[in-house]
Amino acid sequence: MLKLFFGSTNKSLAEKISKEASLPLGELEIFKFPDGETRVRVIDNVVDEDVWVLQSRGRNPDSSYMELFFIVDALKRSGARFVGTIIPYLSYQRQDHVFRSGEAVSLEVIIKTLERVGADKIITLDLHSIKIPELFNIPMTHLSAIPLFAEVIKEKFKNLDRCVLVSPDMGGIRRIKILADELGVSFATIEKNRDLETGEIESAKLDGEIKENAIIVDDMISTGRTIGAAAELLLKNGAKNVYAFATHPVFSSDPPIFFESSSVSEVFVTDSINVPKDKQFAKLNIISVAGLFSKELSKK
Repeated sequence: MLKLFFGSTNKSLAEKISKEASLPLGELEIFKFPDGETRVRVIDNVVDEDVWVLQSRGRNPDSSYMELFFIVDALKRSGARFVGTIIPYLSYQRQDHVFRSGEAVSLEVIIKTLERVGADKIITLDLHSIKIPELFNIPMTHLSAIPLFAEVIKEKFKNLDRCVLVSPDMGGIRRIKILADELGVSFATIEKNRDLETGEIESAKLDGEIKENAIIVDDMISTGRTIGAAAELLLKNGAKNVYAFATHPVFSSDPPIFFESSSVSEVFVTDSINVPKDKQFAKLNIISVAGLFSKELSKK
């Protein structure tokens, strides 16, 4: 019988997927030692079974990955025939190649380790770069939250002629074109230059006609600085309202404080990463991706 196991990072999403896909949840024992080390033990009998493991990003991405590696290894050692991994947000995906001489390709290290411990497949969501799948030697499926965003935008904005989609950087052009085609609206782009050492935005140039409702679409929100800077630029160039849609709520700093004081009217993210109560804020709307993953699992 196919089962869904999950780590400590996103229990709520695992439960939603389990319910929608009619998959029983597997039982694990995850124990944290006082020195910070982790022990994983499989409780269920998985001999000759096909299983899936869901693990996303927690507060510490390094610990989240180590826990995932241990779970996959434990399932394989317990006799599982197939171990698929569901990683809604792939941490380190922004380090998929060498930017400066002497750097590690962090994502490639993660992928190699995942494959080495026995993962047979990966399902993930809205990768930062379309080149990332090339790093995998095991089968992988790359899902997109764009259809979910399209549904929400159609429902919220009755007059799409007054809306323009905006990519906050040139790397998101492919994403914004797909959504613009689906909605039948125009789009604009912001070309920005970053300092490779600090990550700070040094300059930004807007290209495209701005309308009353500017809808920024990105793959993730980390510090919120990119969205904030884009919002200010859009308001200076004719937008009356600015909204932000981003798949992954990384929220590495203090988004509640930032967004409550920013010019962004509302922020829409998915539950690819669990957003704890202390990271939630009044302008935040969370869209579930459970349906995307449950539909994909039903194909197996």
